[in-house]
Amino acid sequence: MLAILRGPDVMANTYPGPRLSDLTDTLARADSMLRTSRRAAEPEASIARDDYRQAIRQLEGVALQSAKTAIARALDAPDGFRERLVQFWADHFTTAPRSRRDSPLPATLVEEAIRPHVTDRFADMLRAVMQHPAMLGYLDQSRSFGPNSRIGKRRAKGLNENLARELLELHTVGSGYAQEDVTQMAELLTGLVIGKHGATFDPRRAEPGPETVLGTTYHGDSLDTVLKALDDLAEHPDTAAHLARKLAVHFVSDQPSPDLVQALAEAWRNSGGDLLAVAEALLTQPAAWNKMQEKARQPFDFLVAALRALGLDGADVMRMSDEVFRQTLLQPMAAMGQPWQKPPGPDGWPEMPDAWITPEGMAVRITWAMEMPAQLVSPLPDAATLMTRALGTHLGERLAWAVPRAESQREAVGLVLASAEFNRR
Repeated sequence: MLAILRGPDVMANTYPGPRLSDLTDTLARADSMLRTSRRAAEPEASIARDDYRQAIRQLEGVALQSAKTAIARALDAPDGFRERLVQFWADHFTTAPRSRRDSPLPATLVEEAIRPHVTDRFADMLRAVMQHPAMLGYLDQSRSFGPNSRIGKRRAKGLNENLARELLELHTVGSGYAQEDVTQMAELLTGLVIGKHGATFDPRRAEPGPETVLGTTYHGDSLDTVLKALDDLAEHPDTAAHLARKLAVHFVSDQPSPDLVQALAEAWRNSGGDLLAVAEALLTQPAAWNKMQEKARQPFDFLVAALRALGLDGADVMRMSDEVFRQTLLQPMAAMGQPWQKPPGPDGWPEMPDAWITPEGMAVRITWAMEMPAQLVSPLPDAATLMTRALGTHLGERLAWAVPRAESQREAVGLVLASAEFNRR
């Protein structure tokens, strides 16, 4: 797996994802038409509304295509580890669309700021994420002004601490900071805004004077100062400890071995936050392989695993019509509790099994397992072969007894996909 991870990102080339630069004109047209529809008289306002709706449909189409791309990559990846890392970091740096207009933006963040950096330094990823319009928009950075900045004083505007708070609490150190650190970080970030061609630094909005965050004082109102602060946070020992545990919880167990967490934290600190070195530590620690079948498969993972077990590949998913894709995958995923790129908050999707293995969620999984495979593949695969291939050594005696005795092939396949063994990893 490490050899593949060190190599080129094959799936990014096989199934390209959306980039913000490709959407700039459509986003601008949507914004322009919305303004015109509100200000102009008829019939110009009506024409603008039609143009706005067309632009929104195009943007939503890109978001839908990004969901197909994510599933296709997960199905066809040589080992899946890179895709799992991308998924982890996308959740760590959670964003969600604030409107239909923003529907493709989370996918562009993943494509431009996360995926290229899963084997780089964490500092590189953090820099890219914190300068991406999807993150700045999601955490309301456009509403943050230095109270004593030129624009802040003229417009009587003040700080918005959302970005600074989540940067410290969720993205980096996790603990050990005070409210004053949040305020000082918010002041430091005030010049960081969304420009016409991405993030930029506007000194007219920046709070003048030095700021002190976690004991380090930063001078100068510039992008370089912001980036220096981000680098310091990325290399902070508390960041290593926070993210080492988070990685262990996501990949191994909700109660990971302290030795595993310590090994990941040491790999982080010793390498300066080199994510490839941390991934190597995760793969080579015996404690990472001692707790199998303890994690609940989230709906996205469940559906990908089911498609793979049924013999579908990425090309099959990309060929699906939008209607079929929504009906068989996106709508069930949402009904299972995980609407595509719409997490409940900035802290992303929950890790604990009881968040996913619920009566309502399992009812949807069982219904999907019993009904959807026949709509996706014909003929259905042999259930005994599917059971062995999908579960291997995790196959339990009760399931092994029940599947051959099912009344139909459809029911037998459903029993495998709805089983406790299949819904855990």
